[in-house]
Amino acid sequence: MAGFRKAPQDAERLARAALSRLMEPQDAAGLALVQLTGATDALRIATGQVKAGPGLEREISTLLADGETATSWAGLASALKRWQPRLPDVAPERDLATMARLGGRLIVPSDELWPAQLADLGIQEPICLWWRGHEQPLPAADKAIALVGSRDSTSYGASVTGDLAYSLAQRGFTVVSGGAYGIDAHAHRAALAGGSSAVPTIAVMAGGVDRFYPSGNDDLLRAVANQGAVLAEVPPGSAPTRYRFLQRNRLIAALSAVTVVVEARWRSGALNTAHHAETLGRAVGAVPGSVHSANSAGCHRLLRDGGAVCVTDAAEVAELAGPSGTAMPEPRPTPAAVQDGLTLEDLILLDALPLRSTTSVEKLSSVAGLGQESVRAGLGRLGLLGLAVSERGGWKRGKG
Repeated sequence: MAGFRKAPQDAERLARAALSRLMEPQDAAGLALVQLTGATDALRIATGQVKAGPGLEREISTLLADGETATSWAGLASALKRWQPRLPDVAPERDLATMARLGGRLIVPSDELWPAQLADLGIQEPICLWWRGHEQPLPAADKAIALVGSRDSTSYGASVTGDLAYSLAQRGFTVVSGGAYGIDAHAHRAALAGGSSAVPTIAVMAGGVDRFYPSGNDDLLRAVANQGAVLAEVPPGSAPTRYRFLQRNRLIAALSAVTVVVEARWRSGALNTAHHAETLGRAVGAVPGSVHSANSAGCHRLLRDGGAVCVTDAAEVAELAGPSGTAMPEPRPTPAAVQDGLTLEDLILLDALPLRSTTSVEKLSSVAGLGQESVRAGLGRLGLLGLAVSERGGWKRGKG
């Protein structure tokens, strides 16, 4: 661990990188230690290089009691024992090198690029964020909307999500979700197709950003990283455990002005995200569904309990993001384009077509999330408009 002895400007970054591997997300004792001593001293204490005095223990107890997390506090000795098995794996310079190879970076709360809205989490603000994607400012909360829901979404949920995400992205909002199958994937795809902002969509991962999960969404998440951002609070190589899925939900909620649950079963994880949003004082929206659909039971539960506002289109969601509809900008005058008349499916297919090399119908089906018959029909329509070109049995984007 000699790598911790760096110039002062590097010490904070290295320490937070190391702490993110040593401690689980929302580790109350660890977060309190960092807040009270700073990251570099917290790392020295956590690794046993420096012994903490009784005064620090009392300060941590007080801080956790004020934050209503005292039940998880069993004393600093217990926390040190919990962190000890991970000490051999702590290698911040290796993790930072991994991110550099991926074209990514680590950001910490003192950085200009750090999303200011995460401070609303208080002591539960993440130690750092591992970021895969181009370096550019992330949106403020009032320009970000979270769309979440079931992994086993229905065709209704897919359609509603696509319409919401595409229209919100067209209005300049960033769509935030979790990169999973179902509603998450539909939200990311439609946001990429309709995006008019520099960061059309953000995927917040439960595992390390070096390995996209689930693997079936690999191509989609690569597109999110190339055009938007993929974030995680755990370092490269970290597995996406059930606990980490629940913890990352607070980040999805904190990054966004509004969290919309499109489809959710009675005990869906999407309701956990909605709960975090409500706790933060953020707006929560729920899309109504059929009373016969188990996939909408969670949405109806939110509406019945008064925790969410009923939303049915992008205008209603945008209105929740700002007072008196201030979040609904006038559409900017743009020249008419051939794409203007395309259906959402055709726009998603167009977005999936490579610019230079050709690709197969099967690959397009996977990337766009459409059936092969829909892809073939869509390619026919795009081909007539000159937007898709067939070469040697493959397809690429045309110049129409």
